[in-house]
Amino acid sequence: MASSSKTLVEIFQPAKRLKSLTIPPETLTPKSSMSALCKPSPTDGATSGSDLLPPSTLTPDQKKRIEINKALARSKRNLRLCTEKIERAKAVGMDYVKLEEILVEETWLEALPGELQKPYAKNLCRFVEREVRGSVPIYPPPCLIFNALHSTPFDRAKAVILGQDPYHGPDQTMGLAFSVPEGIKMPSSLVNIFKELQKDVGCSVPLHGNLERWAVQGVLLLNTVLTVSSFSLSLIGKEPSS
Repeated sequence: MASSSKTLVEIFQPAKRLKSLTIPPETLTPKSSMSALCKPSPTDGATSGSDLLPPSTLTPDQKKRIEINKALARSKRNLRLCTEKIERAKAVGMDYVKLEEILVEETWLEALPGELQKPYAKNLCRFVEREVRGSVPIYPPPCLIFNALHSTPFDRAKAVILGQDPYHGPDQTMGLAFSVPEGIKMPSSLVNIFKELQKDVGCSVPLHGNLERWAVQGVLLLNTVLTVSSFSLSLIGKEPSS
């Protein structure tokens, strides 16, 4: 099924047995560290049995599943590239990787050429770098700051849902507006979104708040502010006070 022909129900309906779309078990409990989200799953990029079938024998549902799996694999690849850059920096004694170096999705780099090199962006990046080096936890972790762009390539974006800023709990934020990892209690704002979808188009309400499946199908889940401190102080998207 072509992505352009998808209906709202097809995009927002909770996934059925899409195994590769679940978060690794270590991230499912509230006590888990958010760093676990930065570790790509061993199955990243793996194909399911239906991916190997001849195209002529695939059902529309199987084609849709293949499309989602490919998009998810691309998202995980971007996550892996970010994580590797951060780990290499730590290995040589650097405590932080510059923001412009952890945006790796090619389509956004082409759409925003040199944007992070402009004076306002450099000023914000320096401010965030200072805060990350401080003692107050910053969310999301660096590898997930651009997760919305890494999960929804520029040329695949079909809709944009804007949030205000990331959740500031240590196990909540995953770099996608309104989304929380499986196993984390859904915020009231997300519950309201699900209720409206059910009321308007008949989607069933899922048991978790992980919106990764929306993102890889073209719903850009973008916060207007990309990072917060544990005290809910917005860091990116507003001019620093000093």
